[in-house]
Amino acid sequence: MTAIAVPRPTLPRFAAPPVAAVALVQIAVLTALSGRYGFHRDELYFIAAGKRPAWGYVDQPPITPLLARAATALFGDTPSGLRVAATLCGAATTVLVALVARELGGGRRAQLAAAAATALSGYVLVVSHMLSTNSVDMVVWTLIGLLGLRLLRTGDGRWWLAIGAAVGVGMANKWLVLVLLAALGIALLITGPRAVFASRWTVAGVAVAVLLLLPQLFWQISHGFPMLTVAGGISADDGTKNRLLFVPMQLVYLSPVLVPVWVAGLVRLWRAPELRWARAYALSYPVACLLLLAVGGKPYYAVPLLLILLAAGAEPALRWLSQGRKRRRGSAALLAAAGAAISVVVGLPVLPVSALAGPVLALNKDQGEQVGWPELASAVARAWQRIPRDQRATAVLLTGNYGQAGALERYGPALGLPRPYSNHMSYADWGPPPDTMTGPVLFVGKLRPAIRTAFGDCRRVAVNDNGAGLPNDEQGTAISLCSPSAEPWSRIWPRLRVFY
Repeated sequence: MTAIAVPRPTLPRFAAPPVAAVALVQIAVLTALSGRYGFHRDELYFIAAGKRPAWGYVDQPPITPLLARAATALFGDTPSGLRVAATLCGAATTVLVALVARELGGGRRAQLAAAAATALSGYVLVVSHMLSTNSVDMVVWTLIGLLGLRLLRTGDGRWWLAIGAAVGVGMANKWLVLVLLAALGIALLITGPRAVFASRWTVAGVAVAVLLLLPQLFWQISHGFPMLTVAGGISADDGTKNRLLFVPMQLVYLSPVLVPVWVAGLVRLWRAPELRWARAYALSYPVACLLLLAVGGKPYYAVPLLLILLAAGAEPALRWLSQGRKRRRGSAALLAAAGAAISVVVGLPVLPVSALAGPVLALNKDQGEQVGWPELASAVARAWQRIPRDQRATAVLLTGNYGQAGALERYGPALGLPRPYSNHMSYADWGPPPDTMTGPVLFVGKLRPAIRTAFGDCRRVAVNDNGAGLPNDEQGTAISLCSPSAEPWSRIWPRLRVFY
């Protein structure tokens, strides 16, 4: 094996007790608030997907649905039970960021500051409160960042095996991890040390990642790579908006108060002689941003790399505070408290539902998407009663998106509703209704042209009201009763399918 000529500085001791205390407080707060409001639309979809295990889905690999299934089985089919998985992801991220700070020479105070800043940052609070693919992705990116730093610092190529395993697991959650690999790879080729690639362990690490990837890769190939179709839809529909918001949102996602800290981390990684071996990490963030801007990716995709920079910036931020006057430290404490309070209000369900409309929803739309699903199911159940009793056995309940379908699958049985079908995302793979279902169609959602063409006569029979007057995506959703199609479901289903 070719040795990698890099410095091997001695690391400070890991500040396990204070970092663990931060993580435990984080877990306690998240757990206490996890049952407020209700399920998010994506969580309802993950629960439904977890009941239909597969190596892949139209819009995601299998890990998050499997976590949803495990969490609800172990802790209960409730928001609190499901969100245990998200809470643990958040705590794991907090610990990993502290370890990154240590890897970069940060002592006890720097590790504690990095952990606390992570736990209280807006993005981390959001994805630690509710289960999403981003909950897992945040952990995976931070872990790969830590393992990469360990590889560069020690020069021990065997760390490639751990990196390969982390990449393989990450790919089983979200293929976005490829952006991280591309960014780090490009940065290393530019800044070095390039010798990190000249090892048989590199090949072994790639082999581990590919081996873990193979089952879901075969699934995607056999289904025509639907995730690429979904990604293309995201870029086509939201690409321009994502590009316009990309830079401003980088300043907001963690907290505006933390911007000087992660900027200091970027500068430190680029300039500090003792960290020259980690210089590629300073370049990897702007490279990742450029890659995401090119494809129209969502602005929050790059946030996990900001956590690495945050960890790097903890040491110079503390040094700056210690060298300043008491007034400077007091002002910094007030700003930190204000930033943390804003992050908590925006990221966690601490306000009454009636107070969400306005700035909170503008900054975090996901708060509103956790409200009103039982009310939607009740409205649909009342509309279902409009179908003549003798026609209900062959009638079909059809929804326009996976959130509606997930809500009706979760809350509908107790209200006497049949199994819902949807032409959206992976719900389309779990259909179509049997051809023997020749009765009327109760459709929930916007009547797209394909729906109107398939069923002809559709009349609105109800409108959903979430009961809080909250302007979320399902407030005012139409519920329409349509006449049966002249064609069997198996024939019209491909024409109804919607990927994004």
